[in-house]
Amino acid sequence: MAEVLETSILTADTDLKNIAQKVYDNQRITDAEALLLFEKGSLGFVGSLANFVRERLHGDITYFNRNFHIEPTNACIYTCNFCSYSRLYAHRDEAWELGLEQMMDIVKKYDNEPVTEVHIVGGVHPKMNLEFFAELLRKIKEHRPDLHIKGFTAVELDYMFRKAKKTVKEGLEYLKDAGLESLPGGGAEIFAAGVREQICPDKVDADGWLAIHGTAHELGMHTNATMLYGHIESFADRVDHMRRLRELQDRTGGFNTFIPLKFRNKNNDMSNVAESTLVEDMRLYAIARIYLDNFPHLKAYWPMLGRQNAQLSLSFGVNDLDGTIDDTTKIYSMAGAEEQVPSMSTQDLVVLIRQAHRKPVERGTLYNVIKDYGTEVLV
Repeated sequence: MAEVLETSILTADTDLKNIAQKVYDNQRITDAEALLLFEKGSLGFVGSLANFVRERLHGDITYFNRNFHIEPTNACIYTCNFCSYSRLYAHRDEAWELGLEQMMDIVKKYDNEPVTEVHIVGGVHPKMNLEFFAELLRKIKEHRPDLHIKGFTAVELDYMFRKAKKTVKEGLEYLKDAGLESLPGGGAEIFAAGVREQICPDKVDADGWLAIHGTAHELGMHTNATMLYGHIESFADRVDHMRRLRELQDRTGGFNTFIPLKFRNKNNDMSNVAESTLVEDMRLYAIARIYLDNFPHLKAYWPMLGRQNAQLSLSFGVNDLDGTIDDTTKIYSMAGAEEQVPSMSTQDLVVLIRQAHRKPVERGTLYNVIKDYGTEVLV
């Protein structure tokens, strides 16, 4: 009750106070209540509630992992207006395309490093088909069996499976047999059909994205979920997006974490759209933590937000900062993110988390604890 009184002083609105009571009583808030938080909840109010939820779930623990990315190509058949990363396949002379051995060279670069995950995502290239990527997975597993492979957005998978004339289940089973262990959350963007038609009209729709992740869950694979925010979507679109994720999670329980992705407006066809403010970023994280009560984790992707803003997010519901990455991704640096060289050592991440008065814990992809840095003295 003390927490309710403390949060209540942040608002005189009866409806908001009722939401606070539900949160403290561990009751699910409705779509209408989530929308009310977007429309009327102050940063202090939603932040206080989100931090309560975060600490109820995880205390001060903040997770990170040691990972690196492979981005096979930025040539892509799709034309997403918000994307600063890809180059149309017709203009692939301006893009990069990595062969199997080049990608294996990236893996071998980490042979003597204690990394636990490789994250594989890129553009949709017509020649990089299902068999091509299955062969890559087999080579990685043959070379380093302990490395967890998280790979391919639903957009990439949808194209691969259709081209191979396989069902979603058949395609996922094939890749799983080759070594794929979990899926990232990319390609979700925003589920609202009207907005999707304007920003990414030609790639897999919301139902297709959800079907791929739902099928992965049925096959015992864990996945993540994202939402691209801060462009032309409405508050109602955000709630609709999170509702569909929450409903799928109720059915399958297969999502590990939700990752809000901030729209960045450099070097793309939506450069006229202003980026969201830091206050709105933190409000979004907080409301996501409050609403997505069945998602165990909320992640801030630090290369997108920048280090200090990611650190700040730890007070607004976030309990995961992704990983070391080691400058192996260009997706957000090309869009004008603060982190133009996205690389942090384990010590950097531990210090960053400790400075926020949180407890750093290194995890595996599926949130198994690898090392607790809560009290360890760094040298």
